[in-house]
Amino acid sequence: MYDENIMEKYVNHPKCIAIGECGLDYYRLPEDEEEKLVNIKKQKEVFISQIEFAKKYKKPLIIHIREASNDSRQILIDYNAKEVGGVLHCFNASEHLLPLAEHNFYFGIGGVLTFKNAKKLVEILPKIPKDKLLIETDAPYLTPHPHRGERNEPYYTIFVSSKMSELLNISDMEVQNLTTNNAKKLFKEFSSLS
Repeated sequence: MYDENIMEKYVNHPKCIAIGECGLDYYRLPEDEEEKLVNIKKQKEVFISQIEFAKKYKKPLIIHIREASNDSRQILIDYNAKEVGGVLHCFNASEHLLPLAEHNFYFGIGGVLTFKNAKKLVEILPKIPKDKLLIETDAPYLTPHPHRGERNEPYYTIFVSSKMSELLNISDMEVQNLTTNNAKKLFKEFSSLS
């Protein structure tokens, strides 16, 4: 359960550089229609509160979206989340979310990009502005090929970088420099961490 008092306690810690994960997840909603509507309403209320909290403390958002692209996009725009921006964590290849690049949002690309069934993400990747791309891990989950089935580790992002460089027709080094610089732009406090 979301408790803003707990958030208040930690938000000013020097290693707190973002707010999240927060967002909407409609993957496992109750089957009962009334319960489903109550759940969705509550998720939206909490998400809006988290956006306002991030704006209050000028911290970017780490956004989780699962089967809720339309509502998520609308809330991020309606509540002016572009003030703080953020990353769409484990971007799900929804073309509907691409306009969020114009609202100060980055697209987190992880191990899924290397999966054989990631056709949609492979197709949409070149449409994402390069200055809005990030490489991420969802360790211990979503391990990239060729280590799929094993525990994911942060250093496996090299496989994501390699696949991204292949699809964007740029070198691995360019991808690594680009995404590192993008991360530093988004997480302004990032470069001061040791």
